[in-house]
Amino acid sequence: MGELAKQFEDLRIWQQAREQAAKLYRIFGAGSVSERDFGFRDQIQRAGVSVMNNIAEGFERRRKPDFARFLDLAKGSCGEVRSMLHLAEDLSYLSSETALDLRSEALRLSKGIESLAIKLRQPK
Repeated sequence: MGELAKQFEDLRIWQQAREQAAKLYRIFGAGSVSERDFGFRDQIQRAGVSVMNNIAEGFERRRKPDFARFLDLAKGSCGEVRSMLHLAEDLSYLSSETALDLRSEALRLSKGIESLAIKLRQPK
């Protein structure tokens, strides 16, 4: 694991996940169109936080198979964020352009997570 990073904060995917989570909190926070839809707001924010936390938790396990498994969970949560962004667009909580931009960012993050998981699963 040392060849990857010394701590999870060094991982670009964790940094991107952190940015995504913060963005989701800002966009769907107080004063947003979705403010009254607590279930939606809570779900998308929790999914965003789950991405960054699963990356961190997996890294801290210090075993490649564990880290890869947690990256799979993070990737799943990233997909949940993308799915919720489709719903946000459908409900007019976001413009189509904003929703597309956010989904594109989430897709790039998902691909980065998958790439690291594949690398971790390669035989030595």
